[in-house]
Amino acid sequence: APGRRGYSGAGAAEFLHRSIVPTMHYQKSLPRLPIPKLEDTITRYLNAQKPLLNDDQFRKTEELAHAFEKGIGRELHEQLVAQDNQNKHTSYITGPWFDMYLKAREPVLLNFNPFMSFNPDPKSEYNDQLIRATNMTVSAIRFMKTFRAGCLEPEVFHLNPEKSDTEIFKKIIRFVPSSLSWFGAYMVNAYPLDMSQYFRLFNSTRIPKLNKDELYTDEKAKHLLVLRNGNFYVFDVIDRDGNMLKPSEIQAHLKYILSDNSPAPAFPLGYLTSENRDTWALLRKNLLDNGNEEALQKVDSAMFCLSLDDFPIKDLVHLSHTMLHGDAANRWYDKSFNLIITKDGTAGINFEHSWGDGVAVLRFQNEVFKDSTKTPAISPQSQPASVDSSRAVQKLDFKLNDALKAGITKAKQKFDATIESLSLNMIQFQEGGKELLKQKKVSPDAVAQLAFQMAFLRQYDQTVATYESCSTAAFKHGRTETIRPASVHTKKCSEAFVKGLSKHSTEELQNLIVECSKYHGRLTKEAAMGQGFDRHLFSLRYLALSKGLALPDFYQDQAYARLNHNIISTSTLVSPAVQLGGFGPVVSDGFGVGYQVQDDWIGCNVSSYPARNGKEFLQCIYKSLEDIFNVLKGKKIGS
Repeated sequence: APGRRGYSGAGAAEFLHRSIVPTMHYQKSLPRLPIPKLEDTITRYLNAQKPLLNDDQFRKTEELAHAFEKGIGRELHEQLVAQDNQNKHTSYITGPWFDMYLKAREPVLLNFNPFMSFNPDPKSEYNDQLIRATNMTVSAIRFMKTFRAGCLEPEVFHLNPEKSDTEIFKKIIRFVPSSLSWFGAYMVNAYPLDMSQYFRLFNSTRIPKLNKDELYTDEKAKHLLVLRNGNFYVFDVIDRDGNMLKPSEIQAHLKYILSDNSPAPAFPLGYLTSENRDTWALLRKNLLDNGNEEALQKVDSAMFCLSLDDFPIKDLVHLSHTMLHGDAANRWYDKSFNLIITKDGTAGINFEHSWGDGVAVLRFQNEVFKDSTKTPAISPQSQPASVDSSRAVQKLDFKLNDALKAGITKAKQKFDATIESLSLNMIQFQEGGKELLKQKKVSPDAVAQLAFQMAFLRQYDQTVATYESCSTAAFKHGRTETIRPASVHTKKCSEAFVKGLSKHSTEELQNLIVECSKYHGRLTKEAAMGQGFDRHLFSLRYLALSKGLALPDFYQDQAYARLNHNIISTSTLVSPAVQLGGFGPVVSDGFGVGYQVQDDWIGCNVSSYPARNGKEFLQCIYKSLEDIFNVLKGKKIGS
């Protein structure tokens, strides 16, 4: 392929591309994540509480907040700032956030691991399980090799691509020293993003330990883990010189695994990764003591986990179930990611969340999709290499005692019960999208979030704690910040649409939407600039507990607990590679809302447990979107 160098003896391109700007060129000079002023945080916190509380409750919360701001909160804030000044190599959220994930004892399945499914290959004959598995595996290895060689294009958010996303800019910026390069990009309105998470994409696993898990990475490992029918297989995809195996050999090994008719194991090990973390930690110790150290080491150090499912996908709901949880026998949820490919070549990624956020995984997906569809390593006409796969592919055998068998059986029962209680539903709203909303000068994201608020009010007659994830990757070791979409503005607007239509003219309703859009735009900008309040308050609380202090009254306020009990948890992404994404509810009486606002349609994927009705919630979202779009078009709407 033109522009691709680095051919191995196999003749297959080993790299996706060779960036003239080194991958980590900007990392050193990225700005640090700011700690907001304490008074700003308290103001923002109270703004988020306002729509959720009645006057008496709000007064009490306001008193506690101001007392905190003047007293213990001020001391903690000063300590946090001092600590941050001593740790300039990282961000104030890094330690507390890793701890939050790694100390959590709930299963990673549904509680933390999200999924993103790939669009099908535009060339239908390439959506064959073996062909797609081979092509995506080769593209994933190319990504890894490109990244490790420092040749992957740095991740940059371009506000003015005509100026900054050009060859000439790259030729100049590469000569600017790393300690200054960020400023060079900033001058042309380009924002380089933190890439410190990327190394954990490969050869990485979350290891269960009592009280706090560990992240493990072994970059020397050269093998891939493949799961099929609950059986575990490994084979090397990198040779001893560091070159990638020929695609035709990878194809041969995957074909061998797909045609292996070994029965499914009676006690599939994958279920253990869906367990409570302490339970799994004890069972893992038992596995190690029972002579499985070598096999587990192979699982943990594998480049990634490729899960091959033996069934085709029926529809989008079935797709969501398959990628969000699937059959635990054929997953290893602790792996940094599972690349899942079903019988009909449908592909998706389920990823463990502690090591990194959507930005790194999405970049990986975009590159793998582009590479595997534009320059696939093999075609439907390709013949697998004539190699002895029975020698190259090792099937892992695990020695199980009675306690382990009982542990797996129990994990399976819990898994089945949990999945039984999970509902996934989705809609596509086809009456408009980003284009029309931008014409009407309102923010597409604000409109989607407003529809969720309106829908919940229509269904349950209340306004509840809502969470929208926002990346802070524009800063060194940034993670995420929370946007709080439920505001006094969305509450007022929702009440007008749901309860007071007769009292408002179309023009008044339009103004209410615009008001919501402006405010949401401000919240989004603040969050992306590290000026939310959630991570700051979280870090102050973490600091108090780590110093052995009594938990300040502010944090014992019921309103604080309620605001952090996120009934509507939302996350959005739009990418040419991704068909849809989703995740489980974060609380038992909540909704998990994955959504995307495309040019002319809006898609929503909602998860829920029996305490909530996801199907009805989606119908209310649809009705809300219909009403909002009609009002923006100047139509009068009826209740």
